[in-house]
Amino acid sequence: MTAMPSMPTITVTYLFDPLCGWCYAAAPALKYLQGVEGIDVALAPTGLFAGAGARPMDAEFAAYAWANDQRIQQLTGQPFTQAYRDHILGAANGRFDSGPATLALTAVAQTAPTRELDALHALQHARYVEGRDNTDPAVIAEVLNALGLQAAASRLHEPDDALRAALLERVAAARATMQLLGAQGVPQLVVTGQGGALQLLGGDALLGPREQLQALVRAAAA
Repeated sequence: MTAMPSMPTITVTYLFDPLCGWCYAAAPALKYLQGVEGIDVALAPTGLFAGAGARPMDAEFAAYAWANDQRIQQLTGQPFTQAYRDHILGAANGRFDSGPATLALTAVAQTAPTRELDALHALQHARYVEGRDNTDPAVIAEVLNALGLQAAASRLHEPDDALRAALLERVAAARATMQLLGAQGVPQLVVTGQGGALQLLGGDALLGPREQLQALVRAAAA
């Protein structure tokens, strides 16, 4: 008996930032996609809120963020707790800077690549649910160690040139993809189709029914 040919794996690139509230809202959809046979999810951090995109967590910005987060919670059910409001948005001298978390995810990508999405979700949960500052390298290391990602955590204590170069390369590649496809903001999904053609799926696809998301991904790859 002749075996049925296996379907080619579809690569879905996830454009995101660890401090993006809507990216946190998309976490259940990403977890679902990761579990679908024949779909490979690749993370592409954009550095949106790192470097020049970072800023102090002042009262005005905290109020804006909380209002936006409440809207996200109402629309998606993803929780933003009082602990997050008190300890993150209300922290004295707080920073809104995704650079440390993005560096950590790059360390995971280099040491345990199949766990990067797990690490992202754990860092999001630490911030938005537990009220732990995931811009603090010490907190980030604790989160990674709790996941059994000691190799990645150890690289954060003294990041070497290779890790920093890998971070810059990933962010540059993600931004180039966004520019190529005319993507505005995050989250975004990019599906690699036949012959390597790239198809952009808007972030709204991540917030709809799971079966519809899978159908959109497969259609974009056809």
